[in-house]
Amino acid sequence: MAKYAYPAIFTQEDSGMYSINFPDFEACFTQGDNLQDGLDMANDVLCLTLYDLEESRGEIPKPSNPLEVRVDKNEFVTLVSCDTLEYRRYHDNKAVKKTLTVPAWLNAIAEREGINFSQVLQSALKEMLHIENR
Repeated sequence: MAKYAYPAIFTQEDSGMYSINFPDFEACFTQGDNLQDGLDMANDVLCLTLYDLEESRGEIPKPSNPLEVRVDKNEFVTLVSCDTLEYRRYHDNKAVKKTLTVPAWLNAIAEREGINFSQVLQSALKEMLHIENR
């Protein structure tokens, strides 16, 4: 889970739409009705591609140098960035039930103090995984 930036090739079609592809990925492409829509769609497809690679423990390629990406005259290169941690928070935020075991004496004290076990576990996991609380 990280922040990434990859070059994307935007091709303006005759209709005014943009086709977008990422030269560092074999199957990472999208399109947009206009430039802003294209940037939004490019961000989304890049995050989804990287999320899938992280989940499958696939190899994440090193980004190409945008200055070395060759384009035709109806194309341009721009960097598209994404944050897969933010993507996970937004798209994969359903609660998952976990069963855990704690000593009876610790459970009794925590319950007496009104400790929320789920919140403590979430905070501890975020701390151990070096994920900022938000």
